[in-house]
Amino acid sequence: MRLLDTNRYSFKICAATAVLAAMLVASGCAKEKPKPKPAPAPVITAKAVIKDVPFELKAIGNVEAYSIVSVKSQINGQLMKVYFREGQEVAKGALLFTIDPRPFEAALKQAEATLARDTAQLNNARADAKRYEELVKKGYVAQSQYEQFRTNADALEAVVMSDKAAVENAKVQLSYCYIYSPIAAKTGSYLVHQGDVVKANDDKAMVVLNQIQPIYLNFAVAEKYLAEIKKNYTSGGLRVSAVPSGEDRRPVEGKLVFIDNTVDKATGTIKLKALFTNTDRRLWPGQFADASLKLSTIKNALTVPAQAVMTGQQGQYVFVIKPDMTAEVRPVTTSLSQDNDTVITKGLQPDELVVTDGQIKLVQGTKVVLKTGVAPAGAGK
Repeated sequence: MRLLDTNRYSFKICAATAVLAAMLVASGCAKEKPKPKPAPAPVITAKAVIKDVPFELKAIGNVEAYSIVSVKSQINGQLMKVYFREGQEVAKGALLFTIDPRPFEAALKQAEATLARDTAQLNNARADAKRYEELVKKGYVAQSQYEQFRTNADALEAVVMSDKAAVENAKVQLSYCYIYSPIAAKTGSYLVHQGDVVKANDDKAMVVLNQIQPIYLNFAVAEKYLAEIKKNYTSGGLRVSAVPSGEDRRPVEGKLVFIDNTVDKATGTIKLKALFTNTDRRLWPGQFADASLKLSTIKNALTVPAQAVMTGQQGQYVFVIKPDMTAEVRPVTTSLSQDNDTVITKGLQPDELVVTDGQIKLVQGTKVVLKTGVAPAGAGK
């Protein structure tokens, strides 16, 4: 009986060992099963192309009226009439206001009457002086008498000259009653109204005039471009285009007319001013506009979409799609970005495909599939 139990025990040990061996073999087979290959990464691509690229500086500008005139009265008086509507365009020399002229007309008449009186007295004094001049020559009167009449005539002549000046001044004061526009401009809102009493040279203007044809656009660019701007400005001028804020239309064309005489130390920028004819009234004083200053044109530049250029620890690079549909990390050197294009000076050849979307899934050698774009030459062979 004891011998039989031993055999049974040995049999159980052998069975357990066999089961454990089988589990180990199965486990080993599972580890050796090959992993599935990852699916190709979907990407969007574009070709590197050669084209002329304009070298333009972009900035946000502020529109400024060509001329701003704050119209004020030069005399005291009651405003009798306003001859324009708010926001109306007025020509140069157009009548804007009339101030009560009656006190000034009366002053002019008084000055003219005084001049007439004194002129008559002068004429009489001159006649007396001439008569006594003849008498003194004949010895009928003393020289002192003649000198007295001549002095009186000279004094009256000075009085008449003063009266003439008073008449001219009265005319000038009367002319101030009629206020004309000094420029062709667009009027602002009424700051005084008919019936108001206005004061000479008051702090408050009667109306503000803005000349908007032509018109200025002020903007600033980084000081590093100053040398290039000065070189092109002196050699024939620079063109500036502008798109008013909120518009999605063709730009307005103008020219650079002013470069500030100092660089702003706080911002490191130089202030510029462009002039536009503004015949279509698209630019408005105080409005913001997107300004573009064209400095030059880079001929036959190799370009790629700006979103294709990535920046890493080693510098800038792009993913190039090789003919075997794998991605290659390619270091590149760029010169400038304009609109949606970046100019490549080193690292790419024309017509090579670069990835513009999907770079996050790529490393060196990653298989790709094109979502859009043209497959590289030799793909699929």
